[in-house]
Amino acid sequence: MEEELEKSQPTVEITELSFTYPGIDGHPPPGSTPMIDDFSLTLFPGYRCLLVGSNGAGKTTILKIIGGKHMVDQNMVKVFGRSAFHDTALTSSGDLSYLGGEWRREVAFAGFEVPIQMDVSAEKMIFGVAGVTPQRRDELIKVLDVDLSWRMHKVSDGQRRRVQICMGLLKPFKVLLLDEITVDLDVLARADLLKFLKKECEERGATIIYATHIFDGLEDWPSHVVYVAHGKLQFVMPMSKIKEISNLSLMRTVERWLRKEREEERERRKDRKAKGLPEYEKRAEGTRVINNGWAAGRLNSTVAGQENFVLSSNRVLR
Repeated sequence: MEEELEKSQPTVEITELSFTYPGIDGHPPPGSTPMIDDFSLTLFPGYRCLLVGSNGAGKTTILKIIGGKHMVDQNMVKVFGRSAFHDTALTSSGDLSYLGGEWRREVAFAGFEVPIQMDVSAEKMIFGVAGVTPQRRDELIKVLDVDLSWRMHKVSDGQRRRVQICMGLLKPFKVLLLDEITVDLDVLARADLLKFLKKECEERGATIIYATHIFDGLEDWPSHVVYVAHGKLQFVMPMSKIKEISNLSLMRTVERWLRKEREEERERRKDRKAKGLPEYEKRAEGTRVINNGWAAGRLNSTVAGQENFVLSSNRVLR
């Protein structure tokens, strides 16, 4: 089966990807270490990839780059042979779909990551998506068990998430990127969603990359497992081979990989300390860490040479 899939044209091609988040001037700080470095990966139609790694390994960054949310060299990341960032038709058509994070926003003087809540029904939001076949819409409403009478300002996080997923899957996708999208779902909703996604790959040849830390019920879902550590690809392995070489569950197998990675990191820090070096590598001289707008909240301006108006004490409101 795998050999048959690889005879077709690749859906996702990543070639020697290197990426560093820019500083306040739009360029990486001098001497900064790349978040993603020398990362190469090729995926084919029908692949269901489980993206695993510890916190901070770079999983979300990789998914966002594939989804065209960060600009990289056109030859580094291609989806159907086209640049994920530069060819906006990939996402506007729905062929390339990214689902991650929650419906949250920043509210001045109120806080960060405030849930987006408004008095609107789930029916109005779902039926407001244009260019959708009624059969697929009805199937997704049933799979996710969405009550169309739900008012979005009254429902729970899990119910709001179901509506978000439903809207994100209404248009048939060819490549789907999922970043911890099932974290708020109950066991039944998650199982039904994974069953639907598996059918999409088997019947339509879609490619899915799913990053998660919840491995319950995933033993028979992925076709491949992609393991990432420190922004580098460690390996891509078919799930069938993992089952052959490990008699542990998927969760215990991944746990073993991560524990080995942690022990290696501790040994590295111990070795640096023995050599009289700091346990963690320092940033290059002349660089300073500031909030550049990538994280929630902006205590510093994202425009070089400009002040943060709210924090300025010498300005007078007129």
